[in-house]
Amino acid sequence: MDLLLWRHAEAAIGEPDHGRELTPKGHKQAAKVGHWLDRNLPENCRILSSTAERCEQTAAAMGRKFKLVKELAPGALPAEILNIAGWPDAREPVVIIGHQPALGQVAAMLLSGSVQDWTIRKANVWWLSNRVKDDSTHAVLRAVMGPDFV
Repeated sequence: MDLLLWRHAEAAIGEPDHGRELTPKGHKQAAKVGHWLDRNLPENCRILSSTAERCEQTAAAMGRKFKLVKELAPGALPAEILNIAGWPDAREPVVIIGHQPALGQVAAMLLSGSVQDWTIRKANVWWLSNRVKDDSTHAVLRAVMGPDFV
């Protein structure tokens, strides 16, 4: 399974938090990364986004259908995110568009075996895969991509 953790792009400061929109810079970031993802992901990819406005706008920049999932809102737990994604058994790649610190904690849990506060920068994608070897599953970091590199 491929799991892509995509942190929302830069958003305006304000309240309510759930309604914060992307800044002009954030729209550019989301468009760059969204275009790269669209070119590199298969058509059968599932795209799941937090219901926060900034995540919905980031997801829309990919130009594909996506599903809003309220459980991906700020405060989501790493185990919940992995359950929503179907890790490690989903048949198709899954993109999760969400928030810090949860996305960084998911990456840390998969790559180091413990929940730690790793940082995923705004608009960056961490692409992970699971590999089965000797009857056990191991997470592998395939790529980290940000708007400055596409």
